[in-house]
Amino acid sequence: MNELARVQKPPPPEDYYIEAETSLVDRPLLTLKQNDLFGVFNNHGDFRMADKGPEGLFFLDTRYLSQFELRLGRKPPLLLDSVVLDDNSALLVDLTNADVQGADGKIALPRDTVFVNRLKFLCDASCHERITLRSYEAVPELLPVEISYAADFADLFEVRGEERERHGTLHVELISDRAVRFFYLGLDGIERTTTVEFDPAPAELTPHSAHWDVDLGKKDRAAIRVRIDCGHAERETPETLTTFAAYRRIRRETRGRTRRLGHITSSNELFDAILRRSTADLDMLLTWTEYGFYPYAGVPWYSTIFGRDGIITALQLVWNAPEIAKGVLKALALTQATEIDDAADAQPGKIVHEMRGGEMARLGEVPFRRYYGTVDATPLFVMLAGDYYRRTGDLETIRMIWPNILAALEWIDTFGDSDGDGFVEYSRMTDRGLANQGWKDSHDSIFHSDGTLAEGPIALCEVQGYVYAARRAAGQLAGALGERDRSEYVHAQAEALRRLFEEQFWIDGLGTYALALDGVKEPCRVLASNAGHALLTGIAAPDRAASVARLLTSPKFFSGWGIRTIAAGEARYNPMSYHNGSIWPHDNGLIAIGFARYGHKAEVARIFEGLFAAASYQDLGRLPELFCGFPRRPRRGPTAYPVACSPQAWAAAAPFALLAASIGLELDHMSDRVLFNDPSLPAFLDELRLPDLTLADSRLSLRLQRSESDITVAVTDREGPARLMIFK
Repeated sequence: MNELARVQKPPPPEDYYIEAETSLVDRPLLTLKQNDLFGVFNNHGDFRMADKGPEGLFFLDTRYLSQFELRLGRKPPLLLDSVVLDDNSALLVDLTNADVQGADGKIALPRDTVFVNRLKFLCDASCHERITLRSYEAVPELLPVEISYAADFADLFEVRGEERERHGTLHVELISDRAVRFFYLGLDGIERTTTVEFDPAPAELTPHSAHWDVDLGKKDRAAIRVRIDCGHAERETPETLTTFAAYRRIRRETRGRTRRLGHITSSNELFDAILRRSTADLDMLLTWTEYGFYPYAGVPWYSTIFGRDGIITALQLVWNAPEIAKGVLKALALTQATEIDDAADAQPGKIVHEMRGGEMARLGEVPFRRYYGTVDATPLFVMLAGDYYRRTGDLETIRMIWPNILAALEWIDTFGDSDGDGFVEYSRMTDRGLANQGWKDSHDSIFHSDGTLAEGPIALCEVQGYVYAARRAAGQLAGALGERDRSEYVHAQAEALRRLFEEQFWIDGLGTYALALDGVKEPCRVLASNAGHALLTGIAAPDRAASVARLLTSPKFFSGWGIRTIAAGEARYNPMSYHNGSIWPHDNGLIAIGFARYGHKAEVARIFEGLFAAASYQDLGRLPELFCGFPRRPRRGPTAYPVACSPQAWAAAAPFALLAASIGLELDHMSDRVLFNDPSLPAFLDELRLPDLTLADSRLSLRLQRSESDITVAVTDREGPARLMIFK
């Protein structure tokens, strides 16, 4: 056994920065995910050990396989095509051989003689692959086929750029004539194993390569099957399934989950394809955990439970897939903090920010094993509970999590507002935690107009809106549970906060709300998209909401693709930054809901049309986590951000939020009605079909159509008593 060691050079602790020596845009990366296992492959279906970046097979925040490369005739094959299937169930790669020289130096096998198809998919904690070789001409000599492989068991935070002083011990064994196993005993005492098994058995098998001499002279096709099992001492052994049985099961499970998200179609085939991709991505990110199904935040960097991301994903989808909200609420209730833990930024009642299962988190080298350094997830949790109840009337679930809602409200009133000024602020409890704890959590994302970084405790604009909406939601839920006094009390708290917010956050000279108040209650007079979330939550006065809507769709903010996180011209504006000038689809989706709430449908349409155009330029029609905020230019798409996650759950949910905002759709269980509030359709849609809207015991199929300057809504099928109402 060999001790692995590297020189430690930690980045600033407030960053947990994702290092980038190469851009994810440089080479196409293809992603598969199934529960806690995900793979990031290059377009050949390989991952190369020499390449820095996120390629590899990952399980529970650890890279279980760092190299896997196929060679034909001792050369890399030539790429014909590679694609992830529309439902994300498998990766298909088509290859052919390069020119292969014989012993005499002449071309023994001309290129394009052998066709190679690779089918890769994930099942449980295993990656399956079938490599099919087919010759279209006689192959006079045996064709050498080789696969090389390696496992480094790097923690995901190492892959992101963190460095470590010490590692555990790693060794590899041949366990049969067809299987190799890598063993890693971590410093956390957990043994992790990777088993690579081949069928048929290779002619030659070494700890890092398998070799076959394939005879394509007597028969025109051959196949090699590979199974890579990720083992973990605390996890069950992967189920033994044949390649085809495992593939059938995955396709069946994928179709079952996707159906729950609905099948929306329109007059625009490209828009339909974008919705299908978003649906498939959400389905892939929905992960079975010990707490139930939860939408993991994104691949590759955030494939785990994030409180804020899960809530915002569910908020955008609650009209169409309320069961996702139910799963999020239950999981976050079960992981809610119950005691003070400075190292984890935890306080009683606080909702978790991030949970990690890798070696570095288990050892405390990073604080994210169960980390609570978020100021907004707690009010957002209560806000989501209110939206879920209005949509479903599921009082049983609300009653189950009511103690957690009360604990969240208590945190808001006490720890959240530690100075008693009426606003919820944040300051980290450990210098190893995140410096900024809103959704814009870069170390430089909260600043004053001269660019000076704000010092805490910091009260963010959008967080006060979330608290306002949380208290209103809690008031409604308390009323439903018969707690009238509590209902009146939290409603009064919400109204008091609304008045205080208008007094201290509104900046007349800017025509918008301050980004934040710093530790001495000085406003950060910065034009930022955060103000749009005040419209989402309803805390903004109508006239001021109109001013914010005009500003956010002005050229300072609106690039043509979407609304930037901060306006062009601000001190820290940089369209290539993570949070200071980039464009985030989820941010735009939430702002669009806010615009619709106040009746600004033309502004909703601008966002919708911009993000639709942006998605149409993206690989697979997939909206990424973010993209750069450069102005839109003719005949080209948006500029990619170099290390954006794709897919990302809240980005995949954004088209559904934009759709609901555009047509003004509300489904209210309490009044048993489906409401369209001033419905409109963006210019790229003439017709929209909603085939399966459910509300309590009712089901409706609806068609919206553009008719001159109006939108008509027709019921094409219905069951149950729910009323359809349209307000113009």
